[in-house]
Amino acid sequence: MPRKFLRNVLPSQEKLHQNTFLRRYAHHFIHPNLWHLNRHSVAGGVAVGAVGGMIPGPLQVITASLLALGFRVNLPVAVFTTFYTNPLTIGPLYWVAVKLGGAVTGNAGGTAVPPMPSWSGRTLIEWSLAMCDWMLSLGVPLLVGLPLLTALLALAGYCAVRLFWRLHVLWSLRRRARRHRCLGQGAAG
Repeated sequence: MPRKFLRNVLPSQEKLHQNTFLRRYAHHFIHPNLWHLNRHSVAGGVAVGAVGGMIPGPLQVITASLLALGFRVNLPVAVFTTFYTNPLTIGPLYWVAVKLGGAVTGNAGGTAVPPMPSWSGRTLIEWSLAMCDWMLSLGVPLLVGLPLLTALLALAGYCAVRLFWRLHVLWSLRRRARRHRCLGQGAAG
């Protein structure tokens, strides 16, 4: 089952209580859904981790942890899920967010390539102004596209975990029924 795999991979509640920094906040980590591995809690943890992962900088894990505490979903899964964004994936994800925001707002945004300084024809002030215009042109599509992409990723993660969990349960039940039929035929024969 997925539970066996997740129990081996994720840290336990006791390990987190042994951490000297987290020990003083231990009373917040009491709710059982923060640690239970069921389809609701894990799917919610993936959704919360997807939201936290799109926050730039080092606030990803903190955001996912706070959201997991607030929504009472699996905390280790939420924290682990934030690692889908990293220095290699954050650029393409933000590019998709700009394109998605541009498609929704009808504003194509600025050019894909920022203006480069040309020391022969432009002054530094002209280049700085062109750079500001370029960044502002990305603002509206990014402002709309980033929350939209985050919501889509969270919804997709939630639905994917629920679907995978359901398919795994059905597969296990069929395998168990097949094994039961084989044992029943062996005893009858």
